Amino acid sequence: MEEKKQPREHEEAPKLEKPNLPRMLAVIPPASAIKSRSKKVTEKRIRLKYDYSLEPEEAKISPSLARELGITELLEITVAGRHRFAFKAIIDEEVEENRVHVNPDLMEEHGISDNSIATVRPYKGSEKLGVRLSV
Repeated sequence: MEEKKQPREHEEAPKLEKPNLPRMLAVIPPASAIKSRSKKVTEKRIRLKYDYSLEPEEAKISPSLARELGITELLEITVAGRHRFAFKAIIDEEVEENRVHVNPDLMEEHGISDNSIATVRPYKGSEKLGVRLSV
């Protein structure tokens, strides 16, 4: 006959540790880290500001906004989805970050007032500068 070994009173059976779920999940990276492709901003909503010192084909833009949008020489402004204009970009430190300064005569000719909301983006077309583009 075989004798079954029974643990003695002073000997305890080995304890199994419970899995630590937070510790196990710490190994898995969050979804934001997996899909951390930063999207490049291609356009931005800004306010137009009248500047009488500018020619109709010029627009002043802040260096930080120009850098963010990738504007080096030319920019395009769209107002209310109906009016599109192309301008030569003048990068100026004194321009507020979310504003673009434009010639008031050109804007008034097309019914666009000071402080209008517009969309600015880099210009990649070939039309003439300072004139209304086809929408």
